Amino acid sequence: MPVLVITGTGTEVGKTITTAAVAAAAVAAGRTVAVLKPAQTGLRPDERGDADEVARLAGTVTAAELARYPEPLAPGTAARRAGMRPVRPHEVAEAAQKLATEHDLVLVEGAGGLLVRFDAEGGTLADAARLLGAPVLVVASAGLGTLNTTELTARELRSQGLDLLGVVIGSWPTAPDLASRCNVADLPEVSGAPLLGALPEGAGALTPADFRAAAPSWLAPRLDGTWDAEGFRAREAAAPMDTVIASAFPAPSQGGK
Repeated sequence: MPVLVITGTGTEVGKTITTAAVAAAAVAAGRTVAVLKPAQTGLRPDERGDADEVARLAGTVTAAELARYPEPLAPGTAARRAGMRPVRPHEVAEAAQKLATEHDLVLVEGAGGLLVRFDAEGGTLADAARLLGAPVLVVASAGLGTLNTTELTARELRSQGLDLLGVVIGSWPTAPDLASRCNVADLPEVSGAPLLGALPEGAGALTPADFRAAAPSWLAPRLDGTWDAEGFRAREAAAPMDTVIASAFPAPSQGGK
């Protein structure tokens, strides 16, 4: 697996921090790693991008970015509005292949979800993955609504003949509610792929040293980690019922009238 494409079921699901964890675990396993961000949106030229954040957290990682657009929009829209040249899927594939000649593992982190458009022709991360012949890792949220978006993403991957490596929960709550606990069992079923990890809420706020030390414990052996899906599921299922009920039915506010 010289190249792994990482996508999310949407925005703000923990994709960048998951990419950093996968990179950190691979580095800890003795592999050389590069992370490629095809299109970064919503940042000025002098601001740190997602690839830089992955390198900050994961350690000795090569960070690469193909294009940057100022507005926080889908790459194709952001490029058009800025009057800038869009990124094409074949350029993403070529850049990843070049990095793969110099590294053991290349992580290609998309923007938003699988079908977010890079250009006016409708090129997507899925097209780049197909050109690369690379497996895809899906990062999903933990709570209510994730089953639908995860299943839709998995179905689209398979309809395009792409290999779904597995699903990682991008941010596991400190106090998971009933839906989150049930989703641990349901996500593999609806996606038809194994659950390969769960990152704790706030993982990105750890110091780089603490992040690197802990990252392998959040990911399954398939991703160079030690995380055990069955053990995680069993622990969550065994949580005290009063805790589950309290998270599902929070107490009313005691504030003033």
